[in-house]
Amino acid sequence: MSRSAEANESAETTTRRRSRFGDWSSTATHHTPAEDAQAILTGVLLAALGLSILAHLEFLTGGVAGLALIVSYVFGINVGLAFFLINIPFYVLAIGRMGRAFTIKTFIAIALLSLVSYWLPMVFSIAYIDPLAGAVIGGLLIGFALLALFRHRASLGGAGILAIYLQDRFGFRAGLVQLAFDMAILVIALFVVDLSAVIFSLVGALVLNGFLAINHRPDRYIAT
Repeated sequence: MSRSAEANESAETTTRRRSRFGDWSSTATHHTPAEDAQAILTGVLLAALGLSILAHLEFLTGGVAGLALIVSYVFGINVGLAFFLINIPFYVLAIGRMGRAFTIKTFIAIALLSLVSYWLPMVFSIAYIDPLAGAVIGGLLIGFALLALFRHRASLGGAGILAIYLQDRFGFRAGLVQLAFDMAILVIALFVVDLSAVIFSLVGALVLNGFLAINHRPDRYIAT
């Protein structure tokens, strides 16, 4: 057998293995499934911790979660149902534009966040935290969480899907897209919740999205 034939056979064997078991070879532009799993788990844990801090202070969160909370206040429907219904267009976008891998990893991240958010109060509690410190720390933790997920082609649904799509398609920075979405939600919240909670929530949103805008750029990180 010639060298070229052997090379072709080896390539075909590698392709079959990758299609059956997934690609476990890590390169400068490619993450292995194990690396994706580590990033998703870390991102979910950081997001749950940040959300628990904000929830303890009764601040709003950004993204679809914050919008779902507002909808539940106004219309009296279940928050989980509101979150699911509002996310439907974003899930369609993920399936149609972002690819199967992105959609699957995003679904896994959302499911894990639900489970961890249920489990965390059993092992972690907050006695006191200053409102300003809580807004900043909570925003940073969620920012780190989203950065980890974005760099491994995943998100926590909602605006995160839109942010990554617009960055990939038009070059808009994901952090700035998230910030615009969150600002719109906080403006709506002015008519629903206490003004001081909105102000501190705004601080958290600025910290979160400013962190993403600086650290998540397609020209600096291109791995998938």
